[in-house]
Amino acid sequence: MSFALTGLVWLLGQRLHGIALLPDQGASWYYWKLPDPTFWTRASAWAGYAAHQVVSWGLIHHAQTRVRRYTGGLHRVNVVALAANGAFIALHAVQTQVFYDGIAQDVSIFSSQGSVVLLLVAVLLMENKRRGLFFGRRAPISADVVDFVRRYHGYLFSWAAIYTFWYHPMESTSGHLIGFFYMFLLLFQSSLMFTAAHTNRWWTLTLELMVALHGTLVAVMNSGPDGVWPMFLFGFLAVFVITQLHGVGLSPAARWWTAGTVGVAVLAVYAWRGFDRVDEVVRIPAIEYLLVAVLALLVWAPLRLARRQPAAIPDR
Repeated sequence: MSFALTGLVWLLGQRLHGIALLPDQGASWYYWKLPDPTFWTRASAWAGYAAHQVVSWGLIHHAQTRVRRYTGGLHRVNVVALAANGAFIALHAVQTQVFYDGIAQDVSIFSSQGSVVLLLVAVLLMENKRRGLFFGRRAPISADVVDFVRRYHGYLFSWAAIYTFWYHPMESTSGHLIGFFYMFLLLFQSSLMFTAAHTNRWWTLTLELMVALHGTLVAVMNSGPDGVWPMFLFGFLAVFVITQLHGVGLSPAARWWTAGTVGVAVLAVYAWRGFDRVDEVVRIPAIEYLLVAVLALLVWAPLRLARRQPAAIPDR
């Protein structure tokens, strides 16, 4: 289904080639937005995003309060969620054709990128109890923090996916197509709450690893073979080797062979690229693990404060 939807984005995108855009102004500039936005171009994107977000959060709340049990098939709420996401995908396609702009017109490009990073960091945190953070070893993160993130992660993940989805117009560039394919997978995942498929470890690992493919391909397209694509490829693969590899039940030998293959690839690429640039490999892991600590602290502090509040004395 995600392939079919991505193909539809490509097909409809052929009608957008005549849209006049401003020249690219650097890394902090989002190129695909109208030079002269109007009230309606802005309102159409923000109204679509807001409606999509409210419906998604409402369905998550319904599932958490009314369903609350996992099943091998689909609950009714899953069918409704799949239909709702399909309807909003269609709405965004029409909105792009009529008004073009996404919400990128009014927010920073870094907010879109940051929302996906926050999603990935939250996954690392909430899976700490199951697979650990460093080579199968758990980080010293409070169980209350992990449980809180696991309980409410659906709201955060829904926001990250839907915000990024409405950030972009449905353009047909290679980078947009790869990004929308990834967003369709995330929206599909968000529709499967309280099903066995939602927690399938190979499926969730695939979703985590998709960012490596997406980031690498977009970097190659934007900066060519001499650009920063190894930072994305090997940075996210380093997180895979350090953390994600240890959550799918592979044998120690399989994990060693996988890590060794990644290590050989790093040596081969930087023998050509220059070992003076090998620090690129550690940038993404360093940022992600630091953000795990920051997120854990941001969740822990209010939880700790709430526990210290004295209980209210009932009126006599």
